[in-house]
Amino acid sequence: MKTCNQSRLQSLIERFSQFGRTENNGVTRLALSQEDIEARKYFQALCEELGMTVTYDDVANMYATLPGKKELPPIVLGSHMDSVVKGGRYDGILGVLTALETIYTLKETDTELDYPITIVNFTNEEGARFEPSLMASGVLSGKFDKEKMLASQDPNGITFAEALKESGFKGQVENRLKEATAYIELHIEQGPVLEHKKLEIGVVEGVLGMVCYEITVHGESNHAGTTPISMRKDPMFTAANLIVGMQEKLQQLDESLVYTIGRMNAYPNIHTVIPSHVVFTLEARHHDPEVIAAVSTIVEQLPETAHGCAVSSSRLWDRDTVLFDEKVVEAVEKASQDLHYKEHRMYSGAGHDAQFIASFVPSAMIFVPSEKGYSHREDEYTSYEDCAKGANVLLNAVLNLCRETVEQ
Repeated sequence: MKTCNQSRLQSLIERFSQFGRTENNGVTRLALSQEDIEARKYFQALCEELGMTVTYDDVANMYATLPGKKELPPIVLGSHMDSVVKGGRYDGILGVLTALETIYTLKETDTELDYPITIVNFTNEEGARFEPSLMASGVLSGKFDKEKMLASQDPNGITFAEALKESGFKGQVENRLKEATAYIELHIEQGPVLEHKKLEIGVVEGVLGMVCYEITVHGESNHAGTTPISMRKDPMFTAANLIVGMQEKLQQLDESLVYTIGRMNAYPNIHTVIPSHVVFTLEARHHDPEVIAAVSTIVEQLPETAHGCAVSSSRLWDRDTVLFDEKVVEAVEKASQDLHYKEHRMYSGAGHDAQFIASFVPSAMIFVPSEKGYSHREDEYTSYEDCAKGANVLLNAVLNLCRETVEQ
């Protein structure tokens, strides 16, 4: 087993956290912003010092490739460098830096592989500057229309196309990732499960399917002080009762089902006025499509009227569960076990570039613990020891994939 250099990885994390550093030790590094451009340039310089070739595609995805001994499809590692506003110093970038540390270790141990190793930095994963999230990997996988993505505007009215041109990182469509032996993305968990269970590594089997509904309750607006309770058609209390009723049914489906009332608006939203209508969302996530279907049934069987109010629902969007490639998952799992780390097979509730790349490249993910489950905030934290353990798993998963292919 080979192990990475924790001190060097720590230095990399600390150095890259300076690109867009915020007052409270977080990071604001929006896609193709000046901070992102500076981080990209520094990353390119480090890769070229290691003898890697760096290219960009037409949506500014970066690919740094270490040649292999044979002309084979590369093993691809990476994630993204962009962040949300006032995000943390680990989300996304850790996957790129542990991949870079993998290359450092291979080089200093004179380990030559048959396969090329490519580090990828996907553009605009967060969608914090240009909507939607997972933009560039979505273009690669055919999930998003490129022309629509180019027209996406940031809050200042700058289009993605304009930012691409200005950044200097717009390359050729021929440079896109088209095929690979495998793709492995290391990421912080962004949840509390690993820490709670005192585990060191999450072996990610896939990304949860999900469904989101918008539910509207129409009542009758009136004066809050003069209308007796018995004479009201109050959509707020009706909505509250519907939510409680749905929760009781959802709790009976499966203990691993997660569901959220994430948005709720009352109109006209004045404390002296009974609302005319209330609109709220219900989002649910689970790996089993039958459970998701059961959630849909619960929502779609809501009564058309309740307490004198009209009730309606509409399905806003959904996604199917993405299952990762079992051989790549097993390579990650074996690396964790051989390193004697406490590992756990799990699904990701959050979306990642890997879920799109998995549609055309055998893929898997590695999770490392997030303290208190915090992410997308400045105090996001993963210990350097846990980061290094993740890097060790990544490195040895690559070696496992190489050995397995040679044996075949």
